[in-house]
Amino acid sequence: MKKVQLIFTAMLLLSAVACKKNSSTSPAINGNVSNAEAASMVAGSVSLNSNGVASLAGDATIDAIAIGRLPDACGTIKSDSISRQSSAGSAVTYNYKLKYSYTVNCNSNSQPDSLSSTLTYSGSFNGPKLSSSNSGSSIFTVNGLLPTAADFVINGEFKRAGSFSSKVDTTHHGNSNVDIVINSLTILKHSRTIVSGNAAISVTGDVPNKGSFSYTGTLVFNGNGTATLTLNGTVYMIKLDSGDCARV
Repeated sequence: MKKVQLIFTAMLLLSAVACKKNSSTSPAINGNVSNAEAASMVAGSVSLNSNGVASLAGDATIDAIAIGRLPDACGTIKSDSISRQSSAGSAVTYNYKLKYSYTVNCNSNSQPDSLSSTLTYSGSFNGPKLSSSNSGSSIFTVNGLLPTAADFVINGEFKRAGSFSSKVDTTHHGNSNVDIVINSLTILKHSRTIVSGNAAISVTGDVPNKGSFSYTGTLVFNGNGTATLTLNGTVYMIKLDSGDCARV
């Protein structure tokens, strides 16, 4: 197992990054989790500094480049275990373990053209506004291994589930699930930056003595380091590097 120091600044679970809004607080469903809080959970599940979709897609494309160049790569299966943790003195602390498995798929000419990726992970997070523990998984297909392909194109599903406890309102604690189904997430090969793509979003969970909550929506990757989230009809802009989000 190799230990990797996360190049991003924090592991963010669920609503570690608070969504800022231009108007008053959105009403909660069943008196527990608001639209803005659910949007924060999505932001934490897609951003780079939270080991979200953008970060895991980066991992997959790095391995796609390396594995695709191996001799007789067709059918090659590679497993990788990674530990990621915050640096000493960080305001946000986290400790996560990830287990990847990759399989190289080839076309009819025996050329590597796609990579199948599966991931399981678990860990804990402690930030100024929220502490949590969670586990999750992802299943991705990375297309574009051929040298003639200018982009990587990723399709798949990312899941995150766990318990959370708010430090702002101690009555806000419970369980949550985030499910992100990704369609045509396009990443430039030379810079490994996201240029387009979209996803279907589902956020569910429950708060003891207050009931369950459920939100659905869509996410559009804008190609400028941001993504537009529409959640139960409310629109937010998410910064993919930091996870910050603001109501539009």
